[in-house]
Amino acid sequence: MSFEGKVAIVTGVKPGNIGQAIADALVAKGAKIVVGATKDESGKAAVAAIEAAGGEATYGIVDIASLESCTALATLAAERFGRIDYLVNNAALFGGMSMQSLLDIDWDELKRLMDINLLGSLAMTRAAVPYMEKVGGGAIVNVSSSAAWMAGGHYSAAKLGLNSIALSLSKQLGPRNIRINTLAPGMTDTPAFRGQTPQEYVDMLVGNQAVKRIGTPEDQAKAVLFLLSDDASFITGSVMSCDGGLTARV
Repeated sequence: MSFEGKVAIVTGVKPGNIGQAIADALVAKGAKIVVGATKDESGKAAVAAIEAAGGEATYGIVDIASLESCTALATLAAERFGRIDYLVNNAALFGGMSMQSLLDIDWDELKRLMDINLLGSLAMTRAAVPYMEKVGGGAIVNVSSSAAWMAGGHYSAAKLGLNSIALSLSKQLGPRNIRINTLAPGMTDTPAFRGQTPQEYVDMLVGNQAVKRIGTPEDQAKAVLFLLSDDASFITGSVMSCDGGLTARV
């Protein structure tokens, strides 16, 4: 599996999270990375880590809820590296988000969460697709969640919608030689997860898994690289669960 000479945009990259693991794994396979960051601090940290590993990267500040901002990030990628081959829509709001029910959450806050956790991936996809077409195709992975199949309020609703968006887009993008799939991670040991999730809830979910441990960002990165790679050239519109069997179903 090689990504030599290819260019990937990865959004939602922060130290210790799934996005950083994906970027690191792509760099190790030869890709150049464009990091979509929300702050200069996290963007610079991500690029520094990639360059320290011998890779090539740049970053741009992006408001994932804004189509204009997403378009600017795609333009930056094309101008910096001359092409876009891959897009990983990993940006989402999880740590520190409101956990109020759909009936109680402030309406403007709910719309903001949906803009980021659902429509943001569509905005970034719309921005990147024209550049993928110029190089003959590409591949996209949306990072969803096993919470999509749970009664988890706005977060679950957004992630299930993300799965559906990728399914719909697969029909439109296939004739353009662009594949789009979804990864649904389960519990993953990231700073945001640790800060948001009580230990008793973690223990309960691990007890319901077939594999009795929490996933790592590297587990998720390996799955993403497979979906982006030519090894998955006949796979599109699919949802891959990487959750230790938590949501295993027929």
